[in-house]
Amino acid sequence: MRTLDRKPTKLSQTISDPMMTQNKFDELKNKLERLKKSQPFAASEVSRLAELGDFSENMEYQMAKWKLRGINYGILRLEAELDRAEIIISNQQRDLIEIGHRVTVQCGDKKMVYEILGSSETDPQNGIISHLSPIGTALLGSKIDDEVEIKLANKIVKYKIIKIE
Repeated sequence: MRTLDRKPTKLSQTISDPMMTQNKFDELKNKLERLKKSQPFAASEVSRLAELGDFSENMEYQMAKWKLRGINYGILRLEAELDRAEIIISNQQRDLIEIGHRVTVQCGDKKMVYEILGSSETDPQNGIISHLSPIGTALLGSKIDDEVEIKLANKIVKYKIIKIE
């Protein structure tokens, strides 16, 4: 008897970071609602096209089925992500760097500002980094005037913490 050698689905492979802001949570919730609203139409389209028969040569049916699978997968993925979500609540204390804080650091004579959030919201070009990134991990738990060393690629970079917001 031959067994199927299937790769696990992307849903089972991805373990995303549950940390996110309320805005990101709301954005994902809205996306889930839009997908759920489009699901009945996609399912009825598959049923309508299935009535035409000959599934192997019915390209419209194949495309509709593919679209429905994508919608179903998106719903499952978003529901799983929202169920695991941990909302970042910005703490008013500014003694130690935590997730949700905006941090000003100095490296040599160059100042940089980083906002430390969950990995689903990173945008390094705009100074938004993940708490799981090398820089984010090194900064967490530090105080103003602390110096942290971060190993990047093949060099060690020193950052001095100037400000915590």
